[in-house]
Amino acid sequence: MNRLLSDDACQPNQLSPISLAFLGDAVYESMVREHLIRQQDRKTDDLHRAAVRFVSAQAQDEALRRILPLLTEEETLAFKRGRNAHVTHVPKGATTAQYHNATGFEALFGWLYLNGRIERLRELFNVIRQGE
Repeated sequence: MNRLLSDDACQPNQLSPISLAFLGDAVYESMVREHLIRQQDRKTDDLHRAAVRFVSAQAQDEALRRILPLLTEEETLAFKRGRNAHVTHVPKGATTAQYHNATGFEALFGWLYLNGRIERLRELFNVIRQGE
């Protein structure tokens, strides 16, 4: 498999959608951070502000809208599992729908990562970046 830390066997479909979202949040944020530092060297505060524009629930909801038509049936199921997961709170500044979509988006990224679908993550991230 093509994962960052481990090639240990994992069954992503058996994990909770919240666990997938937990990992997917880190995967997506790492991709965003790498993208930002490759653009230009900036101060840490500037990098943080730029990253927040990508990783907020509202931004992830918008990113999802760009990639949703491109998802396979299996990817759509991974997204829907995350979207339909029970969440305990919604952050200020996001609607409930945006937060559920963002959770599904993160679950999809975690699911793809654990399935070793790194090239697919890159493809989807490039589509998201085109909306910048």
